[in-house]
Order: sequence, then C-alpha cells, then structure tokens
Amino acid sequence: MTTLGDGKKCGGICGKLGLKPVTKNNILYYYFPLQSLVSYSALSMNVMNPSIAVKLLPKRDLTNFLLIHTIVGSTLYIYSRPHLQSAENSKKLAYSLTGGCLFSFGSVLIWAVLKSTLPKDQSCVATIAGLASGVAIVKMATDYFNHVDSTVAKK
Repeated sequence: MTTLGDGKKCGGICGKLGLKPVTKNNILYYYFPLQSLVSYSALSMNVMNPSIAVKLLPKRDLTNFLLIHTIVGSTLYIYSRPHLQSAENSKKLAYSLTGGCLFSFGSVLIWAVLKSTLPKDQSCVATIAGLASGVAIVKMATDYFNHVDSTVAKK
C-alpha cells in the first residue's frame, strides 16, 4: 500500500502508479483533467497536422470534441485549485470557465500561428512542434497555479 499526500492509502495499481484513490472528487478534479490532457495533446496534433485525424477518421472532424473536452478538463482543474476555495461557487465557476476557455483557445491560437511559421511540407516537424509547445504551455500553466496556490494559507 502506498500512502498518498492526503494520508489516504491506495493499494493495487493506483498505488503502484502513484495515482490518487478513486473518489468522486478525484474523478472530477484529478482524473478527468488528467485524461483531458490526452485530448489536449490530440488537439495540438489536429491543429498542427490535421492530416493525421483525416487518416484515422476520414468522415469525422474531432476538433470541436477535443476542444470542448479540453475546456471542461481545464475548467475542472482550475475550479479545484486551493486559491479559489474561498470564492463563492458562482464566481469560482465563472473564473474557472474563463480560465479553461482562455487556456484552450489560446493554445489553439498559438498553434495556428506556430503552424503558419513552419514549412508547409514538414508535417512531422509540425506535429512535434505542436506536442512540444503543448507540453511547455501545460508546464507553465501548472507552475503558475502551483505558485498562486502556494500563497494561500493552508487550513
């Protein structure tokens, strides 16, 4: 059994992987945002190299699905942050939704600008640039939230 940061024990595969126990809060505010990172990565590839999605699903455009999934996941991530816990629920939701939309749409805009600067015939380079910039954006965002959260007094 692994003891997690909140003092709870987690056995089995979640303990071995260092994951949080499966609870309602963890599903909403940990696992769903974590899983939406997969959608965020797929969104970066879809924007930077749309031919990948066309090859996998020729009759479907997944852009809106991936974008909405990314917005919901990032909104839930922001909603659960300690620095927002003292805000009333309606404001916390508004702040979180605004942050989730700005993060997601801002990323799409960054990728679109980045794609326009890359050579047109280098789809592999575009895919790697999309994934690498997505990692950098997520890292900066999580570092920022961790910094802001560190300024809040622990209860």
